[in-house]
Amino acid sequence: MKKNIGSQLALYPTPLTVIGTMNDDKPTWTLVAHIGIIGHDRVLVSLAAPHFINDFIKKNNSLSINIVDESILPEADYSGKVSGRNEDKSKLFEYEIGEAGTPIIKKSPLVMACKVVDIYNTPNFESFICSIESTYVEEEYLNEDGKINYHTLNPVLFEFPTYEYLKTGEVIGKCLSFAKEVK
Repeated sequence: MKKNIGSQLALYPTPLTVIGTMNDDKPTWTLVAHIGIIGHDRVLVSLAAPHFINDFIKKNNSLSINIVDESILPEADYSGKVSGRNEDKSKLFEYEIGEAGTPIIKKSPLVMACKVVDIYNTPNFESFICSIESTYVEEEYLNEDGKINYHTLNPVLFEFPTYEYLKTGEVIGKCLSFAKEVK
């Protein structure tokens, strides 16, 4: 029997990301796991309204979504621990500027450069609805068809209720392959 535990955010785990945008001539970064897909060409990045980075995202109308793997987890974790108001985080990651003008973490295995197309406000949160302008991926994480190979990429996942980082698991089957078992 299921127990009603109230209104809980229970759609986790999600990929751990570092969001980047420019603060004038240098980048600023923050750790974000409140992200989602809202279409084949749109993603949502949700940040608490008081975050330092939010005003720069709105000013630039752009951001980068840098997927975190274990190689950059310490720096990513740190980017979420300190505020850009109190500390300059521009040197935390080695970066380059992508075609959309967003900072891209060089060690991130996969980065999406995005333009903000809308902002959805809820109490205490600003959710940036973004179009994906470019996707950059290390070639070692592409399969023979040129698609992202998550068997080798292994992004770190974030689980909200316990604030834990998780690894991705094993493949249990192909999408829609189990449907044949149901009549």
